[in-house]
Amino acid sequence: MRKNIRIKIAIIPAVLAICAAAIFQASAKPKKNVIDEVAWIVGDEAIFRSDVEEQYTQMRQDGSLPAGDPYCLIPEQLAVEKLFLHQAKIDTITPPEGQVQSMVDRRLNFFIANLGSKEKVEEYFHKPLPLLRDQLVEVMRNAYTIEQVQNNLTKDVKSTPRDIRRYFESLPADSIPYVPTQVEVQVITANPVIPRQEIEDVKAKLRDIADRVNRGEAEFSTMAIMYSEDGSAMQGGELGFHGKADFVPEFSNVAFNLSDPKKVSRIVETEYGYHIIQLIEKRGEQVNVRHILMRPKVGTQELKDAVSRLDSVVADLNKGTFTFEEAARFISQDKDSKNNKGIMVNQNTGSSRFDMQDLPPEIASHVEKMQPGEISEAFIMKDERKNQDVAVIVKLTNRIPGHTATLADDFNLAKQMYEANLKDEMIRQWVEKKIKETYVKIEDGWDGCEFKYNGWIK
Repeated sequence: MRKNIRIKIAIIPAVLAICAAAIFQASAKPKKNVIDEVAWIVGDEAIFRSDVEEQYTQMRQDGSLPAGDPYCLIPEQLAVEKLFLHQAKIDTITPPEGQVQSMVDRRLNFFIANLGSKEKVEEYFHKPLPLLRDQLVEVMRNAYTIEQVQNNLTKDVKSTPRDIRRYFESLPADSIPYVPTQVEVQVITANPVIPRQEIEDVKAKLRDIADRVNRGEAEFSTMAIMYSEDGSAMQGGELGFHGKADFVPEFSNVAFNLSDPKKVSRIVETEYGYHIIQLIEKRGEQVNVRHILMRPKVGTQELKDAVSRLDSVVADLNKGTFTFEEAARFISQDKDSKNNKGIMVNQNTGSSRFDMQDLPPEIASHVEKMQPGEISEAFIMKDERKNQDVAVIVKLTNRIPGHTATLADDFNLAKQMYEANLKDEMIRQWVEKKIKETYVKIEDGWDGCEFKYNGWIK
């Protein structure tokens, strides 16, 4: 039996699914002829039948119904979520607003790409996009918060080669995962040259906004909603409390030197574009600021020029004028790989190996037709981090055919599996301890279940 090789703590996907249910309207028919009722009480919070029905509706729409009675599994998952969120309050975990907004943007873009248009997204979720965005913000805040609690609980997990070997060798044959075809690639990126006038126009707009705010003629938050190109725009540009290391240095250097909440900073240039910043509050080593981000627009000709520059690089590479590694170091503008010989690293695993589905789609479509050692022609792709188009060439350095995992070939995977197993057990022990310490009441009709965790029913 083939297993999914994506290694995560088991609770996280369930919690994300629970959170996602908040953006759907309940449409499933209740098991009983009751409008609503309390199903569980956890601490001082209730889980209602409507909460369970919403999640059940989500699962039916996604085709992901659980193997078991959903009226047992779903309320237990909701109860576990409440335990984590309560712990987050104790630990004073505050989701960074900018990161939450970026997560929401990615999720909305995913919906739009898969459903075809904003209108179809609204039709699918039965609500306008602004309302969907507001609900997704809460979804992503909870998801981030719960993940941070879990990370805090499992941060000290360590493994040795001996531990990993023993674990892997103890696995039943049908529990050893099948590893799909993977690839290793190198990349060189060239940013299009932005016309000087376009940059000056953006700076002029930001200076005008800053002047209006400084004169008291406009509110910074209103201007952010109207003009900012960052995901935080809908929150008036507010990013929430952060430490210096949470921002790129250019942004941090200005944000942490602000002292007057009524004044706006000078224009700050970062890899993401041009910003102006306003202080909201300082709290110890953290600061909460608003910002407005604007990006100069790149024209078609500038993109063509960038592609042409890289086509010349490809020609020189094929002639042996220099190596791909040398070109990556001295030419590439991809900061994550240029000092790593151009090697792309999978952010999900820390490895240089990628499943095809984990590559950016533009890269995957080229790599799929290539043989190891080949270098692609130059092409255009979207840099999701900076939300702009760039020119790219890739080299396929290795293709690893699909196979059943072995310790020799897939040690990193075995390590991930072992550590995930340890973390899952730590989470289980923590949840069952919290259950003992928390007031829990399961109403009649909801208690005849085999639960995942022990201790719900005293």
